[in-house]
Amino acid sequence: MNSISTHFSKVLMLGIMLSFGCEKASKQKDSSAEKSKESSEYYTMDDFQTVQKIDIHVHINSEKKTLLNEARDKNFKILSMAVDVAGHYPPMEEQLRVRIKHKKENPKEIAFATAFTLEGWDDPNWSDNVIRQLKNDFANGALGVKVWKNIGMVERDAKGELIMLDHPKFDPIFQFIKDQNKVLLSHAGEPKNCWLPIEEMTVKNDQNYFSKNPEFHMYKHPEMPSYEDQIEARDNMLEKNREVTFVAVHLASLEWSVERIASFLDHFPNASVDLAERISHLQSQSIKDREKVRNFIIKYQDRILYGTDFSESDKSDPDALRKNMQEVWMHDWKYFNTDETLSVPQLDTSFEGLKLPKGVVDKIYYQNATKIFPNGWKQ
Repeated sequence: MNSISTHFSKVLMLGIMLSFGCEKASKQKDSSAEKSKESSEYYTMDDFQTVQKIDIHVHINSEKKTLLNEARDKNFKILSMAVDVAGHYPPMEEQLRVRIKHKKENPKEIAFATAFTLEGWDDPNWSDNVIRQLKNDFANGALGVKVWKNIGMVERDAKGELIMLDHPKFDPIFQFIKDQNKVLLSHAGEPKNCWLPIEEMTVKNDQNYFSKNPEFHMYKHPEMPSYEDQIEARDNMLEKNREVTFVAVHLASLEWSVERIASFLDHFPNASVDLAERISHLQSQSIKDREKVRNFIIKYQDRILYGTDFSESDKSDPDALRKNMQEVWMHDWKYFNTDETLSVPQLDTSFEGLKLPKGVVDKIYYQNATKIFPNGWKQ
């Protein structure tokens, strides 16, 4: 090979090497840009700690602060709801005393919603008495009022008739809540599983709950109103009170179908739903059609609030409570923010996470709550 050929070969080799290097550098640059774009659009598990969050659905029935401290540690603010649960929760006066105390001591971290009992229902002045109580509760910082499933499933009038949520005696109370710019929250009815045999229920947490609480397992009580009766009573009430700001907790007891939830939200524009203790139902639907669930959440991102239904009483074991909170919060975060293959105790089949955009997650976990409760977590 002469010197000219040798020189040409070296130049050619150098050109190939430079071309390969540029191509490699270009690919690395593209990969880096793709990762950067991914990082800007989606949260990861590492972001859980730093992102501001609100758990809109907890029940603190004790002066103990395990739940509050764990929330603070994980960058959560919380809304503690009072509930008319005779025999399971303290009397209403005690529930409110505890909530007011926590609010005064931790105004930027905890807010609360009040409730009322149906005691004295047959008194002609019952509605006025409740309004008088609520006026005092609002003055003490309550942001809203929670009504529970005992309306429609437990409480009866003097004639033995079941009291349903669309009863006219509630109307002045709900009007007062609206006039005071407060929020009405409702746990109406139960999951549709409640009207099925235990072995046919779609998620294990429902199987466990209704096995332990047969008084609420409506499959065993055919004399009681049907599932659709409960939903109809709630919707009848909303038709009469369309202007009230409304949060239908537990996915509006329509947890079994994102299509039914969407229809509910379309029909009642002042309504939102929370996710408390019903995320497993979304995950169950994800197994069959992940994109349907994901598209539903993205479409209704302004109407969905994150919540868990955590509870703390004087009897709560602090270590067990902390462990449960950490597990639930992290499972939920992984479901909403990654596309990993997941498994949870409530389901036998694994499923893929939804990997929602950051903007959607921020609304569900924080912004929607501050919009609905604008004065909730202030000094």
